[in-house]
Amino acid sequence: MTPSEDHSIERLALAFLDRSLPRPEWTHASHFAVALWLLRHRPALTAPEEIRRLIMGYNEATGTANTETGGYHHTITLASLRAAAGVLYGHEADVPLHGVLQALMLSPLGHREWLLSHWRQETLSSVRARRIWVEPDLAPLPYPDAFG
Repeated sequence: MTPSEDHSIERLALAFLDRSLPRPEWTHASHFAVALWLLRHRPALTAPEEIRRLIMGYNEATGTANTETGGYHHTITLASLRAAAGVLYGHEADVPLHGVLQALMLSPLGHREWLLSHWRQETLSSVRARRIWVEPDLAPLPYPDAFG
């Protein structure tokens, strides 16, 4: 691992913020990379309404409609931010982000289905969960709610 890998995470995050990140690069891993970078470098942007605004704006800029069945999903976003924060704050403050991201992706969080350990698919797929925070209905998240 090299410092240039942290630079790649920063490039990804800045491209997300300025809405120039190509849609194919907005993967499961890049969602977590951007979340980690924001949590470490621009934590104010991870507030629930701020991150909603950012993701919805990015979606619109890249041709993804924010609807009842697609685009922004509030429960998934906040759960993912809580998970990313839990992993990030579980490491020493000087650990390079690429190392944190690697640890996160090697954990159960690296699998897109990780949320299904906490929510039933029907609950997570609901319009309600897409619009507002819905508490897990299978098992509580092991990450504290740092976003109030």
